[in-house]
Amino acid sequence: MKNATKRTKTNDRSHDRELRRHLLDLLSGEGAHAKFEDVVSGIPSTLRGTKPAGFLHSAWMLLEHMRIAQWDILEFSRNPKHVSPDWPAGYWPQTEAPRSAAAWDKRVQQFRRDLRAMRELVERSKTDLFARIPWGDGQTILREALLIADHNAYHLGQLVDVRRVLGVWPK
Repeated sequence: MKNATKRTKTNDRSHDRELRRHLLDLLSGEGAHAKFEDVVSGIPSTLRGTKPAGFLHSAWMLLEHMRIAQWDILEFSRNPKHVSPDWPAGYWPQTEAPRSAAAWDKRVQQFRRDLRAMRELVERSKTDLFARIPWGDGQTILREALLIADHNAYHLGQLVDVRRVLGVWPK
């Protein structure tokens, strides 16, 4: 009986490591997903605020929406005092274009920083991916990591479409 218990604990640790690796890959855009770096780099600053005909959003609007949503999910995951923005207005920028190239660069850096923080949360072996977040209503870190990956993949796809219509994809 002792061997069966050891084998189960070993398998549990192995499965836990494998799940974390898969989540980290998903958050990074591995496999069939577009990678954030590939999608946001090379967009001319003159086109970042252009909303193509028939599209609801410019590249700036999509970047800013992704950044805000990702930040909100991350903060909810780690901060019991976090208050989410109002939906939907608080999740979208007020303008179609960034104020400057520096504003775009700053938002890209913030997105990267928050994505890295979520990856670190998932990577930490002390993080119980299946435990309910105490201040939530049933959410887990696993669910929140999947939500970020899913949300980012969806909007990165939209951003690729915006780039294609603007004639700047592939770079």
